[in-house]
Amino acid sequence: MTQNSSNPIVEAGWQKVRDDGRVHTELLDAAYAEPRLRQLFPWTGMGELHFSRCTEKRWTWDIPYIAPGTEGTYWALGPLRSEWVGQVATVQEAIALVIDRLPPNCGPAFVGTPEELAAHEAARLGLLPGSSA
Repeated sequence: MTQNSSNPIVEAGWQKVRDDGRVHTELLDAAYAEPRLRQLFPWTGMGELHFSRCTEKRWTWDIPYIAPGTEGTYWALGPLRSEWVGQVATVQEAIALVIDRLPPNCGPAFVGTPEELAAHEAARLGLLPGSSA
């Protein structure tokens, strides 16, 4: 089952990220203001802001994430830790880099695990035995 951006689980995730204090408020506010990111499940790691297409761990790793750089700059990285998108001067530029690299049909966060999301997507596309498109 998928939910819209007012999904209470997603909203609770945004509140948890805000409460833990590891991500700059400016970045959180800008990401939350962007509807395409607000509908995704946020999580943090080492001061970075990540976005997942599902609400439960192990979150998806198919969306770039944003990390603070030096002197007020931001890095857009990923989706894998070994991938570098670029360093930018403003949070708005970092958000734009992530938006430009969202996976196709990146809709509201799926309530469940990455495995459940994959099964849901496969069934929706008619790729599982006994499923219909």
